[in-house]
Amino acid sequence: MLAKSARFTQRFEDRIGLLCREMSIKRVAELNNLSWDQVRRMEKCYMRRLLEQHPPSQQLRTIGVDEISTHKGHTYAVVVADLNQRRPIWLGGQGRTEQDLQLFFDTMGPERCKTVELAVMDMWKPFRKATLSHAPNAQIVYDKFHIMRHLADALDQVRRSEYKRVNEKERRFIKGQRYTLLSHKANLDIEGRRALQMLLKANKRLHKAYLLKESFGQLWDYNNPTWARKFFESWKDQLRWQRLKPFEKFAALIERHWDGIISYCHPDHKVSLGFMEGLNNKIRVIQRRAYGIKDQEYLMLKVITSFIKEPK
Repeated sequence: MLAKSARFTQRFEDRIGLLCREMSIKRVAELNNLSWDQVRRMEKCYMRRLLEQHPPSQQLRTIGVDEISTHKGHTYAVVVADLNQRRPIWLGGQGRTEQDLQLFFDTMGPERCKTVELAVMDMWKPFRKATLSHAPNAQIVYDKFHIMRHLADALDQVRRSEYKRVNEKERRFIKGQRYTLLSHKANLDIEGRRALQMLLKANKRLHKAYLLKESFGQLWDYNNPTWARKFFESWKDQLRWQRLKPFEKFAALIERHWDGIISYCHPDHKVSLGFMEGLNNKIRVIQRRAYGIKDQEYLMLKVITSFIKEPK
């Protein structure tokens, strides 16, 4: 059977497409005595067929929304995943505006949008607005990993301010310890843990900030909104008289977005919050392998089909 190009068989085209799942276009072209353009065209045809065979579900109960950087200079696209099937289903737009995400809902259609019950995203107002406008039955759940990133930024601001405030003798404990301070203790080697212990012992304000950062993650363990609120109030009380301005700003940020954060406490809302983080890492690997390609359709197909199991 000939492929759509009518120059190669579909079987050969599929073989090229399978090779491109593991290698760069350049390498596949070299191995098969083909041009770069020929391989790219065949891979795109292969990926389109794969997507036709495995379309997104008609029932989108839980979606994850995030933005990815497509080129240097703050150029973004929106990526949306079906968190129940644990696969990306759409990538597009030219930025991270309300209109960019609206393109996804337009593609899915109003009936499918009505099936969305949960939408996991960061605290980006345009995404929230577009979702509530086009998915009327959706509840917003703010992504834990984006929130903890804001908290890590607050801790880093404290680190920088303390480095400026203390004397030269105390600075030696802080200098070069950004990774040590922002990493989870379990991820540090023996030397890192020793440096962290010395740093926290030398600076009481950083010690307090570190303990606050480490304890905040407990918020997502609660199944009862009342107990979650009590935990947060207790956490905020620990900020009194500590002179940790970045943490006070973080607490205010949480307060403003409390409804979307506490939504995760509902037993039916315990979705996989880590999937979007893993998806972003995989997209970066795909982008490095496809270096030099600015075709957004190619990137979309590459990302979406990368989570479809290879045909046997």
